[in-house]
Amino acid sequence: MAGSKAYSTFMTVRIALFQPDIAGNTGTILRLGACFGVPVDIIEPAGFDLSDRHLKRAGMDYLEIATLKRHIDWQHFLDEQKAENRRLILFTTKTDKPYCDFSFQDEDVLLFGRESAGAPDYVHQAVDAEVTIPMVKVARSLNLAVSVAIGVSEALRQINK
Repeated sequence: MAGSKAYSTFMTVRIALFQPDIAGNTGTILRLGACFGVPVDIIEPAGFDLSDRHLKRAGMDYLEIATLKRHIDWQHFLDEQKAENRRLILFTTKTDKPYCDFSFQDEDVLLFGRESAGAPDYVHQAVDAEVTIPMVKVARSLNLAVSVAIGVSEALRQINK
């Protein structure tokens, strides 16, 4: 696309999915990561087999160019991120701080909880910051892939000004 910026050469934020439940959402997020040059971390156990046909259908041929790293559990993921001095930014409905008022930085990990249950308390306690995507009061939540797209887009916009 003429005039577009290759984000992968400018930033190194990561997407992290805590025990994702839905293969189609994860495939869509892997495709998003591939298109923006943003690596995706999956913190297991996932609620589906990572060879699932729905994952492949949603990710299409982009799965071949996506950067995916699997972590056997939360503690292994957390230890690695802290060793690399990465900030963990949890997107959650359990805070009032809007994501667009947060200052994202290069090296941030944008963390998203399970579709069915969000993130448990021990994840909330371990992160560096929590942000939310504001919605009307009667809405419970957005689709995970939509939430990731919103969060990644804002982080990219801020970092690549």
